[in-house]
Amino acid sequence: MKNSTLSVEDLKVQFSRRREVARAVDGVNLDIAAGEVVALVGESGCGKTTLARTMMGLEMPKSGEVRFNGSPLGRRAMREYRRKVQMVFQDPSGALNPRDTIYEAVAEGLRVHKVAGDEVAQVAAALSKCGLRPPERFFNRYPHEVSGGQRQRVVIAAAMVLEPQMLIADEPVASLDASVRGEILKLLRDLVDQHGLGMLVITHDLGLAWNIADRIAVMYLGRIVEIGSCEEILEHPKHPYTQALLSVVPESKRMEQQILTGETPDPLHIPKGCRFHPRCPLMQNGEADRLGIADRCRGADIGLRDVGQGTRVACHAI
Repeated sequence: MKNSTLSVEDLKVQFSRRREVARAVDGVNLDIAAGEVVALVGESGCGKTTLARTMMGLEMPKSGEVRFNGSPLGRRAMREYRRKVQMVFQDPSGALNPRDTIYEAVAEGLRVHKVAGDEVAQVAAALSKCGLRPPERFFNRYPHEVSGGQRQRVVIAAAMVLEPQMLIADEPVASLDASVRGEILKLLRDLVDQHGLGMLVITHDLGLAWNIADRIAVMYLGRIVEIGSCEEILEHPKHPYTQALLSVVPESKRMEQQILTGETPDPLHIPKGCRFHPRCPLMQNGEADRLGIADRCRGADIGLRDVGQGTRVACHAI
């Protein structure tokens, strides 16, 4: 494994709601190295975006820490950190000020961080790098004057103009037409391969991870339940939750579709034992009883275990 550029260690993030505590992120360990894409996958509400915001320094953890190039993230280094770790948001229309030209949108980061050099040349290079060519043609346009895919390219250019070491992309193609999603995914992958960036991609779609990721981390109710290489996770999923997510991916035609039943995840009321057990197909079809693990599933919490091939799984059945 390469040295990590960005990592979190036993990270916990909590929110208080009506005297109850929501454990949005509940003991996550994750690392991303230069030159790799890690996809963080899970249902809405599982804690993916909260984890990303905490890694950006936008949320404060209850405990644990974020480390960048081996050093804990501290307030004094936050300005430089936010130049080196950039976020790409889901909705490009919301991320861009409609009153600013595309030039102003990309140049803003250079001005905020007081980056020396030829501003016009830097903006032009960033736009060109992101497929908006010739870049000068876009300088005086406004966001509403370009397509949705082009707006997302502008958002990515605004991140790349600062020459970051890490991109955190939160559902980067969710708001785009299907016809341009592949183009944006290819752009992100090319940026990683050509510039040695690390990238964390937040998504609910395992099909997206199939197209871009080197490793996949599957998150459920505030915790990672399976992590491994893209090939291992997609070809040999081991956690029942991963199997259920993968069963509805069109590319995965070998698996029978599974529909999860039971209550949707609620970080205010995390079940005892394995947090997935109330919805687990192994519990519902009697397989857990046959294996003699049902009581452990209901009562014993479980962390990630190494199961070989670089994969770690949190499941009593493994």
